[in-house]
Amino acid sequence: MKKCLFTGVATALVTPFNENGVNIREFERFINFQIDSGINALVVCGTTGESSTMSKEEKIEAIKCAISTSNGRVPIIVGAGSNNTLSAIEMSKISEKLGADGILVVTPYYNKTTQTGLIEHYKAIASSVSLPIILYNVPSRTGMNISPETCFELSKIKNIVGIKEASGNISQVAKIAELCGKDFSIYSGNDDQTLPILSLGGKGVISVLSNVKPKLVCSITNSFFKKATDEACYYQLQASPLIHALFEETNPIPVKEAINLLEFDFGKPRLPLVKCSTTLKERIRKLLLEQ
Repeated sequence: MKKCLFTGVATALVTPFNENGVNIREFERFINFQIDSGINALVVCGTTGESSTMSKEEKIEAIKCAISTSNGRVPIIVGAGSNNTLSAIEMSKISEKLGADGILVVTPYYNKTTQTGLIEHYKAIASSVSLPIILYNVPSRTGMNISPETCFELSKIKNIVGIKEASGNISQVAKIAELCGKDFSIYSGNDDQTLPILSLGGKGVISVLSNVKPKLVCSITNSFFKKATDEACYYQLQASPLIHALFEETNPIPVKEAINLLEFDFGKPRLPLVKCSTTLKERIRKLLLEQ
């Protein structure tokens, strides 16, 4: 029986920056806000956290902060992926040493590789640690898709326990569920597909939206798990306008602005990302007030 890292909602945490690096005090405050709002797990140093622009030292600082602040209240999952297998192994080992509960590993981007290469990449990472691993499939950002057949092969590895599916292809998600069975956890990687993926046996969502509306996202999963599907549908559709706004410009540009609008001090995205447009900022402000 594979370990299920969490059921429900994991927030893909945005990282607050200031002139000195990671704003640790504000990160602590935000993590407590998330946990107090009922979130089931937290992902730190993921792609929404701008991990590609963070130094190794900054990542270690953020991971330590998340683990100490959570203090066992929710699982801490670390984004450890890279298009360099050795770098992914290094970050996976660091995460394990620091006390993370699991790791989230995105597919190699730009160099992409083949499906056979994907299997070897993940095998090498999985054999380097004992931590549970969630695969992360987001072809729109990486140019690389994990096929259902490849996912099935990887699911045979003991500590590969699930997948964050952000392909947008519901038929593919259904095929993964068919091939891998109930012992393999499928999480929605797209906020607008949380309920459809739950209906196919998904265990929850790794969410961008829950950075700013954690209780709303939890309402979708909580309603579904208590078999109140009409209620879950209501919350999913209620969230739709804000979801679309948060992805109108490149993630995490809009959600970082939304967090600042909630009176957290998260600063601005790091280049090459830039601040949210004024027009979108005002629309997000109105949507936050309406929800």
